[in-house]
Amino acid sequence: MKTPLKPGLLLLATLASAADITGPIAATTPGDASHDYPFYAALQDLKSLGYSEQEYFISGTANRYETPALENGKVLDSGHPYKTRVVVRRPIAANRFNGTVVVEWNNVTSGHDLDIDWFQAGDYFINRGYVWVGVTPQRIGVEALKVWNAKRYGSLDVTDGGAITNDALSYDIFTDVARAIRKSSLLGGLKVERIIATGHSQSAARLGIYVNAVHPLAPVYDAVVLHGGGQKVRTDLDIKVWKLLSETDVGNQAAIRQPDTKNFRTWEVAGDSHVDTQFIASSRALGQRDGNPIAPGATPGGRGNTASSSTGIPPACDRPPYSHVPFYQVMDAAFDHLVRWLKDGTLPPAATPIETTSVGPPAVFARDKSGNSLGGIRLAEHAVPTGVNTGQNTGSGFCRLYGSHEDFSAAQIDSLYPTHAAYVAAVKKVTEENLKAGYILKDAADETIRAAEKSAIGGSKSRL
Repeated sequence: MKTPLKPGLLLLATLASAADITGPIAATTPGDASHDYPFYAALQDLKSLGYSEQEYFISGTANRYETPALENGKVLDSGHPYKTRVVVRRPIAANRFNGTVVVEWNNVTSGHDLDIDWFQAGDYFINRGYVWVGVTPQRIGVEALKVWNAKRYGSLDVTDGGAITNDALSYDIFTDVARAIRKSSLLGGLKVERIIATGHSQSAARLGIYVNAVHPLAPVYDAVVLHGGGQKVRTDLDIKVWKLLSETDVGNQAAIRQPDTKNFRTWEVAGDSHVDTQFIASSRALGQRDGNPIAPGATPGGRGNTASSSTGIPPACDRPPYSHVPFYQVMDAAFDHLVRWLKDGTLPPAATPIETTSVGPPAVFARDKSGNSLGGIRLAEHAVPTGVNTGQNTGSGFCRLYGSHEDFSAAQIDSLYPTHAAYVAAVKKVTEENLKAGYILKDAADETIRAAEKSAIGGSKSRL
């Protein structure tokens, strides 16, 4: 057992020795029956897009911290060994790299790793030349890897041989990955200009603790994106922090809203759900290819930041699940603004919050007569509705996170949009306003308008 450190050694302990990198680890083609490739390797054909995907093992020693709310953490003890994996997706040609590395804290709520921010923004990262690095810093993620392929992943451990089961080492693991990136030992010599940390939901909760308590002790990241969660953020930090929230997330976050500052932004996307159509499509496709291994001891449907998990889709929600509002379009724009913010100090645009009649938690939302929420970033799918999209649902399992989507009747749609041209004009107006405001990018605007033009919405007998 490690002994507590004396006060004079606390600062020294935060400056842990450099981690060791092994790899890239040899891999077969994703989908191979041997499972001898990175678990949940990217769905995209990366090679055809000029990208590579490689898996490495990282090992070192980590501290345990006391992490009081909104205060610097305190090192409890040090020297705990760990070994885990990182996955690197990067441009093959060095001249395509834009200088920005996004490091994702993989989510383990499903009982295994999910790189949810890649689900949402992976195509944008590829198109704009980012490097993406996925980290498995938590016990549940590591143990599920062993279930999936014990031969490939059997040497991994983030518990100091079973002595630490509360993910206390995860913070230094996440720090060590950034240090390895700074030294280019994970990137084949690419010149790194900035590193952005990101994570969704459970991962955002861990990152919220990290940015408040651990980052000030050993700053290695330039910005943090708290997607779908995260605690209240300290106002004295020297790091850019951006909260990106769906309507579901605002249900718990409204009570701890903070004003925008020179280092902090919040965007809330009306009508979107914590798990939306983009998220679930990626998750299902990966599950069909690689399966859904569950770490031993994980509790199906459980909650929490360490051992939470779920077996997946419940038998039925009380309303049709999954919002159709494309959160990924807003997320892409946020990363674009964040890079500019880091490069030259250009402040991102502010956004109106979703309207609430009570902040709760859970918050109560102000809605129009159809049931769509008011305020917030209002994409055309919400502001020019053909149905009701919400962030709320009830039922078993994870229904509470799935939100809902219910189409209007053809008669309702025709009453709103007497002609197809009227519908297209309304979509175009809202989309161009969102583009001008900076809430979406040009390619997203073009995609939205093209979809409206190709639809059969508006006029007699609209078809969705």
